[in-house]
Order: sequence, then structure tokens, then C-alpha cells
Amino acid sequence: MTPAEVLAALARRGESVACAESLTGGLVCAALTDVPGASASVRGGVVAYSTEVKAAVLGVPADLLAARGAVDPQVAREMAQAVCRLLASDWGVATTGVAGPDPQDGRPVGTVYVAVAGGGDCRVAAHLFTGDRATIRAASVETAVSLLGEALGDADRSPDRGARRARRQAGLPTAAAVGEAGEERPEGGR
Repeated sequence: MTPAEVLAALARRGESVACAESLTGGLVCAALTDVPGASASVRGGVVAYSTEVKAAVLGVPADLLAARGAVDPQVAREMAQAVCRLLASDWGVATTGVAGPDPQDGRPVGTVYVAVAGGGDCRVAAHLFTGDRATIRAASVETAVSLLGEALGDADRSPDRGARRARRQAGLPTAAAVGEAGEERPEGGR
């Protein structure tokens, strides 16, 4: 899906998206907001380029970052879920990876993790892109938008879609704000 198609799908559903970006530095949010009318669905974004910002602003557990580094699938998952809570969005998209020129956290250049949270799910895609920084970052943006489109399509086919819509209309938290066991999470809580 293109950014315009993703935004049209979000608008049809009456849902919103927020971005938490590391290696893409705001490019995913920029790709979405380049589309006229994006303000109907885009809540905003957090550029968490440094490991400290991932912990301090997004609340990614410091012990996870210390153990695995910032370039990790679980970190991407935490970022996507956190931006949903932080910006009160239905969907969260996150990117973390190594654009180069040097490896990071034991990961080679081109390692990218993209996560999408929402619709009662959180999926993470792992990629190893080749090319220079610009090429790796552009591929990461395209992957993030595509993964969000896939998640939206899967959620459309989900049998509990009506329940999520009813919760949202009643002002109750959607899946992004509900814990793994179904309990509501306190603001900023784990």
C-alpha cells in the first residue's frame, strides 16, 4: 500500500496512527503527512534516535536496551506499543536499525526491524537491506508503510473488529492500551 492508501484505510475505519522512529529519523511520519488530509489520521511521531530517548520518552525498558541493544525486534515492538499509548493512537509504527556506515549493537549495516502495533496485534518484520544510508532508510520507510497496510487489511478480516470499534466509540481503550492479559494499563505503565 502507498501512504495515501494507508491513510484512506485509516480514515474509513475512523482510526489514527503514530510513529516512533529511530534510523528513519521521522521519514515514516513525513511520508504519511506528505499526503493531503493526513491530519485526519496521523497523531504525530517521536524521533527516538538515541538509546536514552527510547528509554526516557518511549519507556522502552532500560534492562532490555542494556541486554540486547537498540537494534532488536523486541525494542521495535516496545516502541510501537509505546507510541500508541503516548500519542493515544489506534496504530503505532516503529523503526529501529543500522543505516551505516558502521555496525551497531553487533548487528551489520542494513539490519532493520519494523513493528506495527494495533488491531489487537503487534507484528515485527526483520530485514537486511543493502545499499548506502539513503537506500536503507528509504527501504525502511517503504517497509513500514507496507507493514501498516498489511496489518490494517488483516484487522479488517478479524472477527473482533466490531468489538474494537465499539470500545473506541464508547471512549474505552483499544488493544494498544490494553495489557497482554487484557488488563488496562495505567498511563505510561508496563
